[in-house]
Amino acid sequence: MLKGLGACIALPFLQAMVPPGKSIYSIAKKPVRFAFLYVPNGVHPDMWTPAQVGRNFELSPILQPLAKVKDDILVLNELTNKYSNFPGADGHYAKTANILTSLPIYKTTGDNLDSGGTSLDQIIARHKGTDTVFDSLQYGLEQISPGIDTNVGFTRLYGCNISWKTKSMPCSKEIEPRMAFDRLFRGVLPNAKPKNERWKQSVLDIVKEDTDALQRKLGRSDQDKLEEYLESIRSVEKRIDNEEKIKAFKHQITPELQKELTHLNMRIDEAEAYLGTDITEKTRQMLDVMALAFWSDATRVSTFMFGNSVSNRNFSFLEGVHGSHHQISHHQNNPGVLEQYMRINQWHVGQYAYLLERLKSFPEGEGTVLDNCMVIYTSELRDGNRHAPRNLPVVVGGKGGGKLKTGQNLKFEENTPLSNLYLSMMRVLDIPMECFADSTGELSEIYA
Repeated sequence: MLKGLGACIALPFLQAMVPPGKSIYSIAKKPVRFAFLYVPNGVHPDMWTPAQVGRNFELSPILQPLAKVKDDILVLNELTNKYSNFPGADGHYAKTANILTSLPIYKTTGDNLDSGGTSLDQIIARHKGTDTVFDSLQYGLEQISPGIDTNVGFTRLYGCNISWKTKSMPCSKEIEPRMAFDRLFRGVLPNAKPKNERWKQSVLDIVKEDTDALQRKLGRSDQDKLEEYLESIRSVEKRIDNEEKIKAFKHQITPELQKELTHLNMRIDEAEAYLGTDITEKTRQMLDVMALAFWSDATRVSTFMFGNSVSNRNFSFLEGVHGSHHQISHHQNNPGVLEQYMRINQWHVGQYAYLLERLKSFPEGEGTVLDNCMVIYTSELRDGNRHAPRNLPVVVGGKGGGKLKTGQNLKFEENTPLSNLYLSMMRVLDIPMECFADSTGELSEIYA
């Protein structure tokens, strides 16, 4: 750790951390990180799946943003979340809440929630989170949406959570880059108030004395690696600062007005449009914080929700798109609407590609941080128009510490349980479990 009064920065692996008399090759293997990125409202079903199976495949139109990391991904087809389609589970909520439990949820309009069980990420956190600053971190872009969706008779709370400590206790997620950054590097809790003037300083200024002392002890290679890491932190912090200044300048947001805005009953996309938020930049800031948390080994488990279930974020900022996500996902096979749907899908995949490329740019041992990751990207639906939970759009990024055979497009038998993938992930992580939810076995084809 680099420490100062008001900041605490976990360090990435350095050669200087190798015990005397040992080589970098004799120490324990690098930790494998697990991330899960959830996208609401499904995908354009005809533009998702690559035509060729195996290693020699071409990326589909939606997956084109992954071109630079094609050799680092697995595209998995015909996986189904069986228990998201039980009687009375129409719509999205029953398919979102259990995307990481693979168990049927309890249908309710109140706060007596039941996701069926503990989610995969939290099971992993229990086994792998004891050696890190945070056992897991949960991020997203949209705040909790209370109330009832009268169309399907479900509480909207089910659509706001994918991570569950227990079947009745969802994990809260951070949705603001500033708070995500400060929690990681300042050790503060959400909504905490600053205690002193150091709060206004850069975290790197606060730990400068500790940094300088460490740099004097490091070899040249470690000095360069530490400088690269600190520069990445500095870049993210500056971008967050700049975005806040731009919004404040545009709208002259005084503390009084900010307090008033927090009480406005606005949808998240309405509030962001009002405040002039660049949603692409905000998303990438959140993903950068996640990437830094993995690089520094502050956590090995994280989830990210691009939106809540039935998210109706307005995507008119994309060229050729003229409406909101959920509305467009009910395309009714209209060619013009399907084109807009695909462009929204490409935007989401583009942000996923951004995260994978960032992780690939971070050196770790003889490889990169991405080599030691498993980053799942999926939605609760295949086609938003049909609400179909079969053949989900699934991509896995990263080599899982060398245990995954990436660079493949694989097609399994129809209705292969999604939980088979989860069971395979736990095998890669050396977590002993013979079965997960409705799993019927492992996906041996993904192993190296």
